[in-house]
Order: sequence, then C-alpha cells, then structure tokens
Amino acid sequence: MRALIMAVCAFLALASCAAPPGEWATDEDLARVAYRHDGPPRLTLFTMLNNSTGAGAHTSLMINGSQRIIWDPAGSFKHETIPERNDVIFGVTPAIADVYTRFHARKTFHVKIQQLDVTPAQAEQAMQLARAYGPVPQAQCTRSTSSILAEIFPGQITQSWFPKALAEEFGRLPGVTEQVLYEYDSDDNSKVLAEWDPSKV
Repeated sequence: MRALIMAVCAFLALASCAAPPGEWATDEDLARVAYRHDGPPRLTLFTMLNNSTGAGAHTSLMINGSQRIIWDPAGSFKHETIPERNDVIFGVTPAIADVYTRFHARKTFHVKIQQLDVTPAQAEQAMQLARAYGPVPQAQCTRSTSSILAEIFPGQITQSWFPKALAEEFGRLPGVTEQVLYEYDSDDNSKVLAEWDPSKV
C-alpha cells in the first residue's frame, strides 16, 4: 500500500511534465537555428519548485556543447519559431534561454538554476544522450534527465523520479553554482510565449 501511495505522490508531484511528446523538426530547421554559446561547455539543470510546498514539479537540462540545446522532457514550452525534436529544443540563444526560464517561474513556482562547467567530451555525451533518448512519457521528466546525468557522472548521480532529489545530488558535484528565479506572473504562463516576439530580440 505504501508503494502505491508513493507512486501516486510521484505522479502528482511531476504533473507539470505533461505535454504530449513527439515534436519532430526537420533537419533543415535544426541546421538553420543551430547555435553555440561562446561560454564554456556547461550543463545547466533547471528544477521547478512549488512556492508553497517546496515540492518539485519539473526537471530539464540545458547543454552547451558543439551547440546549445535544452532537454525538456515532456515539457510544455512550445513556440512555432523554436524547433524541437523529441523533447530537445534547438537554437537556444540567450533570448530563448531567458524566455524558457521565465516561462516556468510564476506566482506558484520558482526555478532553481544549477550550472556546472564540464569537459567538451561530457557536454557532447550529454547532447548525444538527449538526442537519442526519444520522446518522454508524461511525469518522467526527472527519471529521464537523471538517467542521462547518471551516465555522465556514474556513482555520483542516481536515477530518480523526484526533481528535488536530483537537484540535491547535482548540487553536490564539485563546481556547481546555483541561483533561483522568482517571478509573480499569473499561473497562466502561456502569455509569456504568446507575448514573445523573436524578431524584436
């Protein structure tokens, strides 16, 4: 009975990992928007946390390697000008990284942002694992992200269903820096993307 209760709690905690998977941008679209940030190879773990309870709601991972992408498993961040393929968002310029982060921060949730500079090989491995993973079922955002990180940091990161648990493990890796983003917009965060005009960036 306890196992059943835990499973139900895990599902409810991860309810925001609820977008239908299967977006498939063309090769031409991906080549057109490919972007590499001029900073160091880096992994940025995003953890969305409930402001009232502290419970985790969503996990995603930005990867800066030969290009910069966001692994957004079962995420709800969608815009017609931002190509996505199987939960991987491409062409992550500073403007897109900013709107992505603000999209998830609102009056009921804040975003923990954890950054870790890695080797070029580790960044590339993370990118390849994310691109090869395929569409992620609902409520498995942390499970999928932790499985990727566990391959890069064996013995330091374990597979988990829980966003807070993964953030705590990631935060113990040497060199991780953290910041937190609070915003107090309406829970209807769709307006963040609706009002975003990439031509004006």
